[in-house]
Amino acid sequence: MSRVGLFGGSFDPIHHGHLIVAASVAETLGLDQLRFVPVNEQPFKTGRHQAAAADRGAMLELATAGMPGFAVERAELERKGPSYTVDTLRVLTAREPASRFVVLLGADAAASFDRWREPAEIRRLAGIVVFARPGQAPPEGSVLGQVVPVPGIGISATEVRNRVRDGRSIRYWVPDAVGDYIAMHRLYLGHV
Repeated sequence: MSRVGLFGGSFDPIHHGHLIVAASVAETLGLDQLRFVPVNEQPFKTGRHQAAAADRGAMLELATAGMPGFAVERAELERKGPSYTVDTLRVLTAREPASRFVVLLGADAAASFDRWREPAEIRRLAGIVVFARPGQAPPEGSVLGQVVPVPGIGISATEVRNRVRDGRSIRYWVPDAVGDYIAMHRLYLGHV
């Protein structure tokens, strides 16, 4: 049975911090594959995505190209409306019954997990692993599963967008192909 990690998020845009955390978690857990799952619309950020879902998916494809064990799962991009992890897990488990899925959560997402749609069903369909950066503790008494420490990388998508908006370089903040895509498509100009 194949173990597949699912790392969901807005990825608005994907940056090196996301990639380093993903590589660290995949290595620690010995995953067969790690899939980035870009949301169509994040329920807790409705109307706040700066780049269109298609652009965020394209940037993820560029960022993960040639990275062994990394892939982009487009199930949420292909569904209209808000993206719910439980719906994605139902699709994936039906499509790939020989895979065992592990949902990867940052400590901040883990703290709000009980407010997600059908959290008990998510736990039934997949393992839950919380990744904790230095200085970030997982929720107290968490029943979410294993906690994996990851490196603290001081890069955020908000800061990347701010740098673009302010005309500053994002080289080394994002993969070169992602930086080129942002420039070519004139993303994040005038947005925070």
